[in-house]
Amino acid sequence: MSRQRLLALMVAAAVAISGALYLSTQRNLRRDVRGAALLPALANELNSVTALRVRRGSATPTVTVHERDGRWTVADRGDYPADVSKVRNLLLALSDAKIIEEKTSNPANFPIIGVEEPSLPGATGVEISVAAQDGKHAVIVGKPVGGGNFARHAGENKTYIVEPGISSEAEPRYWIDSRLIDIAAAGIHSIEVKPASGPAYIVHRVVAGAVGSSAANSSAASSSTASSGAASSGAAGTGSGSSAGTAEAANFVLEGAPPGRKAADPASLAPSSTTYSGLSADDVTPVAAVDFSKATVATVTLSDGSTITLSGATGGDKHWIQVKASKDAALNAKAAGRAFEIAGYRYDAIFRPLEQLLVPKEPPPGAKKAAPASNAAASKPASPRLSPSKKPVPAPTS
Repeated sequence: MSRQRLLALMVAAAVAISGALYLSTQRNLRRDVRGAALLPALANELNSVTALRVRRGSATPTVTVHERDGRWTVADRGDYPADVSKVRNLLLALSDAKIIEEKTSNPANFPIIGVEEPSLPGATGVEISVAAQDGKHAVIVGKPVGGGNFARHAGENKTYIVEPGISSEAEPRYWIDSRLIDIAAAGIHSIEVKPASGPAYIVHRVVAGAVGSSAANSSAASSSTASSGAASSGAAGTGSGSSAGTAEAANFVLEGAPPGRKAADPASLAPSSTTYSGLSADDVTPVAAVDFSKATVATVTLSDGSTITLSGATGGDKHWIQVKASKDAALNAKAAGRAFEIAGYRYDAIFRPLEQLLVPKEPPPGAKKAAPASNAAASKPASPRLSPSKKPVPAPTS
């Protein structure tokens, strides 16, 4: 072997050994991931996302929100329209999340920080899966810590602290577009309520100063007279409220009061400014899932002649309504075949019983009002008390 060939072999061997030592050293170095994106590719794929799935304590997703025919819907609620702002906020949070610190890789510690397998019953973290053009992104978001959360990539054991925080819900009801109707009280002309049982009634707006002829019975007439007086008092500045507020409250009268009963004051007859304004749904279900056979129906007629009809039914502690509009095709398309759960206090405000719109009954003549328990006890004559030094003397016996 020539000297030149020997030198060449020695150089090649040295290079190979150096390369092997370098690779070995790099494998033993812990890669610094501080500041790296949790999902590096997602930021450039946001516009191509077609589905979002959330899973907690289940072998299958508990929520699926996906794009169908150009709109986002909640698959678990019969493809009811989704709240797009919530979808957008979660996707932005996932794409913005940066790794702050690497934590445990021991699966035994995962339940402590909430990143255990989401299929386990009682799992506290949520798995969020995003389907985009470049494939599927899946992370398990655990308990909050500092300004962020613990997290790990699905199928991996490395865990991290990421910021900013990622918040998500595993209940389908959270993801629906909850908006139903938004009617200002000033735009309401009349409200007709037909209870499932009991008398029906109508409250309607009249021109300020109208006389009782606009009402259908004597109770409405007395209400109209009271309305005129209240409006005058408010305009003069002697009323308790502003003139504008008093005038608006004073121009509603009641039709349907029973004989001998009087309508309540105009402020009680007028619809509240919050009853039909910003009415939202807590949940949605197929209409066949709720028994509306004995529904109470409220028909709201607006100043433009259009109507909104609300049919209400209760089941357990839930309050359900159906919605139908005479001139709002978009609302009808959204509400067709569906029942909406609303808050109990909103339900009670919409379907007020007639008794709430009447002056309370006077007690019969001569009837005594029951005294409060404390007063009754105080009014009872005190039992005679005997002094220990003055005991009664027994009567003499014959």
